[in-house]
Amino acid sequence: MFPFSGRGLGCLRLCLLRVWAGEATGRWACGTCQSRLYGSDGSQPEVSRSDPAPGTLKEWALLVSPFGRLRARLPCHLTVRPLDPLTYPDGDRVLVTVSGVEGGARALAGLQVNYDEAQKEVTIVADVIDHQASVEVNAPLKFDLNIQSSGSGCVKVQNIECDNCKIETEQGTSILQSVKSQKLHVQTIGGKVICLGTIYGNIDIHASDKSTVTVDKLQGSSVNISTEDGLLKVKYLYTESSFLSSAAGDITLGSVHGNITLRSKMGNITVDSSSGCLNALAQQGAIDVYVSQLGKVELKVHKGSILVKVASSLQAYLQLSGKEIDVNSDVHVEEMNEAHRDDGVIITGFLNQTSEHEKWIKADAPKGTIRFRSQSWFQSLKLQD
Repeated sequence: MFPFSGRGLGCLRLCLLRVWAGEATGRWACGTCQSRLYGSDGSQPEVSRSDPAPGTLKEWALLVSPFGRLRARLPCHLTVRPLDPLTYPDGDRVLVTVSGVEGGARALAGLQVNYDEAQKEVTIVADVIDHQASVEVNAPLKFDLNIQSSGSGCVKVQNIECDNCKIETEQGTSILQSVKSQKLHVQTIGGKVICLGTIYGNIDIHASDKSTVTVDKLQGSSVNISTEDGLLKVKYLYTESSFLSSAAGDITLGSVHGNITLRSKMGNITVDSSSGCLNALAQQGAIDVYVSQLGKVELKVHKGSILVKVASSLQAYLQLSGKEIDVNSDVHVEEMNEAHRDDGVIITGFLNQTSEHEKWIKADAPKGTIRFRSQSWFQSLKLQD
């Protein structure tokens, strides 16, 4: 967008760029068309495109290290996207655009946009700004993020790769789309968390109050998600180790793979398809799980019932303990043993095998009913749809 290198007419056009907000921050150094531009105070200038988009109030273009960090503290909406690689093949710009502010340029008096070259950090900070304002940042593809949004300000991050991504909101929604991060941390007090596309990395998401978390697909070695009263819903989960919990909200999972631990105090737990090891505990609520491929599955509810559905060819050792147990006649259990006690019944046996104990399903509902069913993979897909 801005020809920051080269000589002749490109240099002349660059030096004639004006600040659209109306006040220049200083005379731009030109010389022989230096690759870095500074204001008269030594800082990088605020600049704008010659043809700002409708509704745009002010713009900045900063020359940065392509492997830096963005730190934002804002009470308004913020969107972060990668630079266009064709326009900026070196990935060394951060473009900041502000729009939708009532009161014009005066309303931006408290907004600070700076770049610390030594720290390789871009900062965008404002204590007071119209909450309807929108700040859009185009950053290098691989850029760390540290974002705090106050009030109802929303945060949207798209197609960014980074080592560290930290997002904190109060009442605003956090939207992450196709993000790759070694460490991804999202925390909200009362806003929604929405993950679109595939999110890669070691992931920590914490949502308090009635905040909900909805996810398309998570893939990484470690995933930790918690909610309080809000729904926790994940469509696809591919992980080595995951811990998902909710105080009073339901946990609803689609297809999950790996070692999964689920905890709910007063909500229900539903898993459409589990492939691997699954440990689910609900204090008050129901558990509904389909086991497609087995490692070790342990399900327990203190006050509630359990429904276990398994692939018809699944091989496992069974141990079912509940006030009542209902095993469907389609389920083939070898060496089944049924033991009655005053407060319930225990059934043990082998599903489609006779001796292996390495893979097992254990279900315990001391005050509820355990229902055990055979279900095909095709039936599971229809139920998920």
